[in-house]
Amino acid sequence: MAATLTACGGTGSGDVTLKLVAADYGDSAANSSQKYWDQLTAAFEKDNPGIKVDVDVYSWNDVDAKVKDMVDAGKAPDMAQIGAYADYAAADKLYPVGDLLDVPTQADFLSQLSDAGKVDNTQYGMPFASSTRLLFYNKKLFRDAGISAPTTWAELEADAKALKADGVKIPYALPLGSEEAQAETMIWMLSGGDGYTDDVGSYTIDSKQNVETFDWLKNDLVAKGLTGPTAPSRLNRADAFAAFAKGEVGMLNGHPTLMQMAHKKGVDYGTVELPGPNGPARSTMGVADWMMAFKQNGHGKEIGTFLNYVYSEQNVLDFSREYDLLPVTTSASETMSAAPEDKKLWPFLQSLSSSELYPVGKTSWAGVSVEIKKQIGAAVSGNGSPGAVLGRIQNQAAAAEAAE
Repeated sequence: MAATLTACGGTGSGDVTLKLVAADYGDSAANSSQKYWDQLTAAFEKDNPGIKVDVDVYSWNDVDAKVKDMVDAGKAPDMAQIGAYADYAAADKLYPVGDLLDVPTQADFLSQLSDAGKVDNTQYGMPFASSTRLLFYNKKLFRDAGISAPTTWAELEADAKALKADGVKIPYALPLGSEEAQAETMIWMLSGGDGYTDDVGSYTIDSKQNVETFDWLKNDLVAKGLTGPTAPSRLNRADAFAAFAKGEVGMLNGHPTLMQMAHKKGVDYGTVELPGPNGPARSTMGVADWMMAFKQNGHGKEIGTFLNYVYSEQNVLDFSREYDLLPVTTSASETMSAAPEDKKLWPFLQSLSSSELYPVGKTSWAGVSVEIKKQIGAAVSGNGSPGAVLGRIQNQAAAAEAAE
């Protein structure tokens, strides 16, 4: 308790400059995250004259590697807002969240996101942004084909056949390319009733249900030409989203950012829960990006002061609304759930409570994710064997898990 009180109280003596490395959520210079952070830090510094905050924003292609290079060089930033935290926590480089945040601030995080931020029952990762996945469909293409949104795999297949017969280029977009194959894979595993891990957190990648899911994808979608001209192993999420925004895709799994892309291009779209074998899937995939604080520079007190400010309800809402993302706190989520201006995000908010996240608390996950990106596309290829591919990834995951 003494550590918590010390960390959270006051700003200390003298001026301190905190270094934050953050990811860019914008899609142009006009809405770069640098602008968000510049405005936020200016307001914070006005109220906290003893602390300055220097923020460098990098693209998602570069930010994780940038932080790793800084840490490896012995020049860790005070804070990093990136995609994963567990490796740094396991190496004892991070402050526990309880040493940084006031109790009300820490307690305001959504519970499943707080739990995902823990290693060995101690929270090191602070959720910063979250999203869930729903099935998007092009309403015009569906009207033209005389079909309605699917609720089961059989209906999804039937809809895809009708779209193909109506000349739609990509009836269902299945992005299993290297960019984000681990996401599409998890979405479909959850749809089939399983996932990457069991109830105690051990990998179950080649479970019976997961193999059956990929057998269905291979035989009932890909082999029947319902996933478009590009092989799933070569289709990246960004390209699938861009094709949907051009009106070339009948349906695909997407997160809230796709709403903005589709709206800009004038695509009339709808969203529904992910179909499962016999009805809507029991859960969907949730994703969280992470804030973490490094111990190297000894600025725990000042970091705590700044992060308590970052996670105020209004600041969380401002960021979420700017980038069509979901709030990571209960207070901001409740406000958004009641605000008519946020109505388009309500379906995603409703699915967040039952969503499942990547096993980010496992230090092996980063390597396992890389292997999924490399290999999973082969599971649905013409000569591919879902059981063999998933089995190979499972063996590699189990070995990495044993080494944790």
